[in-house]
Amino acid sequence: MKLRYVAIAMAAAMTAASLARADQPGADWMPADQVIQKLTAKGYTNFGKVEADDGHWELEADLKGVRYDLHVDPRSGEVTKSERDDD
Repeated sequence: MKLRYVAIAMAAAMTAASLARADQPGADWMPADQVIQKLTAKGYTNFGKVEADDGHWELEADLKGVRYDLHVDPRSGEVTKSERDDD
């Protein structure tokens, strides 16, 4: 019975560790500052909260006075998701 609890605890720890690694930029990712340069060229400004999340760059930025939550492909720098941030 004790071995079962140890196995469950180890599985939980391994899952947590893999999730933490998943939120780190990959070795083949474009650096965040390069992503910001590409988005600036497309008219985005006032960048905030740039972080790696679930296989993409996630950030906030303004476009034409409207705040957006963006997902950006980490290799191409292209916006893959754009949602208006109404907060």
